[in-house]
Formats: sequence, C-alpha cells, structure tokens
Amino acid sequence: MLRTTEAPTRPRAPLMWQGRQIGSIEPGMLPALDGVRGADGGALLCREGVAWVVHGALDDGLRRLALRLREVGLAHAWRDEALRVCDGHGVPLASVERGAVRVLGIATRAVHLVGFDVRGHVWLQQRALTKPNDPGLWDTLMGGMVTAADTLDSALDRETWEEAGLRVDELVDVHVGGWVHLERPANDGTRHGYMVEDICWSRCTVPEGMRPENQDGEVDCFECLPPDRVVARMQRGMFTDEAALVLVQALDL
Repeated sequence: MLRTTEAPTRPRAPLMWQGRQIGSIEPGMLPALDGVRGADGGALLCREGVAWVVHGALDDGLRRLALRLREVGLAHAWRDEALRVCDGHGVPLASVERGAVRVLGIATRAVHLVGFDVRGHVWLQQRALTKPNDPGLWDTLMGGMVTAADTLDSALDRETWEEAGLRVDELVDVHVGGWVHLERPANDGTRHGYMVEDICWSRCTVPEGMRPENQDGEVDCFECLPPDRVVARMQRGMFTDEAALVLVQALDL
C-alpha cells in the first residue's frame, strides 16, 4: 500500500466512542458543538483526558453532531449521503453524513478506476467546475466514495456508470491494482477538516470504440492521453492529490 501522511495544520484531539477512536477534532471548534445534547438530554461530547468522547448511541450522536456542524456552517457540501464509520481495526460501528466526515476526522474509503485504451493510453476525466472540491482538476477515469450501503464492488459499479457511463462488466481485464492510504489537511474548503482515506484502485482496458460519457453532471470532459503526457500534467499540478497518487502506482512511476 502506498502511504502518504501530512500532519494537521492545527492540533487535533482523538474522537472516541466506547473506548474506540472513530476520528479526531480540533479543540478550537468545540465551542461550536457546546450544548449539543444526546437523546437522554445530557451532553453529547465530554472530555476524557486528551480525547473527546461521544456518549450514547453512535448513529444518533453523529447525526446530531452533523446537524450542528451544518447549522453553524462548518460542514462541507451536504449530500444526504451516509458514509460508514469504523474503528481503528476497520470494524463498522455506525454511519454519518458525508458532509461531516472531514471536520470529524472520520476515515473514509474510496474507489478509483484507471482505464487504458488498447494502445496503453490513459483515460482521464476533468472534474466539473461546479464540484464542491477540486473543481476543474484532472482525475482518473472514475473516482468516488464508498457509501455505508456499498461494498467495494458495488461502489465501483455505481460510480463507473454515474461518472463515465460505462458498465464494469463490459470493460476488459478489470482487477484491483492496489491501495493508497492518504492523511492530510482537507483541501476542499472545509474549515477544521482532516482527510483520512483508503483508496482501492482498479485498472481495466476500455474496448476500442467505447467512449466514456458522464451521467451525473460532475465531469466536464474526458481525454485519452499517452502516459508521458499524463506525467507532464501531473508535474504541473493539474490532478487531484488522490488521482496523482493512484497514477503513480498505475504507471509504475
């Protein structure tokens, strides 16, 4: 697994539930969460040593925290999309709104698809200028989040259709190429956010005559370039961080 880690720009404290770490938060944002109550009317967040602990049922507690973050303008773009929340061993514990995961330092999973044509050229997408994060940057053929309802395979199938209009079972030699682990301050405009993500990327060959076509309005265009031109764009910083790391592996750079 390729790992890249960048320290938070400001100190963060562990976010815990029943003795298990589920994320992290900046102490400076805690006043915005002061007064959030659990289902029993008691304080939802309590300090225990260096950590902050969520009390009560985790699903309900995270829902209440996400709503407060949205209310005070600290959540990212609200998607009404639930992502899985796991402990440090990957055991699923709950789910939470996607717009709250970076602020709460919750680890996420994503899938990417690196598509080659029959010549070995690489299919790329340019993210729409209306995207809430990394607008206009270049990406792999497909890159998307794994939701709470997904498996890796179902996320790959769904996102490949939504972003590229391609059916995975019509592509050639689809297989997992590797994993990328990324930890860094969130660069999506979220204040107080920290990104922790595991990316499972797959590779495939797009058959001759088959072209990607976006279905969800989140991609401006697609291009198919030889590897040297992909590398040149990477060197100019034209890709998302996630796509660049995946392509480093896929192109054996």
